[in-house]
Amino acid sequence: MAKPFVISGTAAPLPINNLDTDQIMPKQFLLGIDKSGLAEGVFYDLRHDADGNVREPFVLNRPEYAGAKILVTGSNFGCGSSREHAVWGLQQAGFEAVIAPGYGEIFYFNATNNRLVLVTLPLEQVEALVAELESGTEKNVSIDVDNEVVVTPAGHRYVFSLPARQKQMLVEGLDMIRMTLRDADRIAAYEAQHDRARPWCRIDLPAQQQRR
Repeated sequence: MAKPFVISGTAAPLPINNLDTDQIMPKQFLLGIDKSGLAEGVFYDLRHDADGNVREPFVLNRPEYAGAKILVTGSNFGCGSSREHAVWGLQQAGFEAVIAPGYGEIFYFNATNNRLVLVTLPLEQVEALVAELESGTEKNVSIDVDNEVVVTPAGHRYVFSLPARQKQMLVEGLDMIRMTLRDADRIAAYEAQHDRARPWCRIDLPAQQQRR
């Protein structure tokens, strides 16, 4: 029996609309040739002032939100450029899920492909959750991905919905390539049928190119 996919932990409220990928992961942290060392860059310009000093009041610099696994934020989160580093950085910083009223389209699919869970809730529910986190001492939020339910610190239950394909990818730990390869037999059968019906479309490569 598959282990339930539940994310439970401290949730940090960041109720800012239109946080784009440049703010999530500023350009100066894109110089590496691999995915490592991106945690430092997450929201760097929000977490620090112009001189590089830590802004202590900023939510992710406050001790009560240390080790947060869930980010609760505003509408259109992850808009802007397509940089996948924004997703990698959030994960390296410890975030396993984001709750928001909506997301930038490319960011949404980058997140799914990397198994960062994006929960979409109505604006009023996100605002109520932010208010709970900001006013109460309890910061723990639970996201049951299998049953598509968020449980707030006060025990409120908010139902969300994931597209079937994205949910399967998240629950089974598949990226887009592995998800597609599950249909390899069907793809091969379609190609064979297409070649039989339209042989003039087939391109037969020399043997040495096929081996590549």
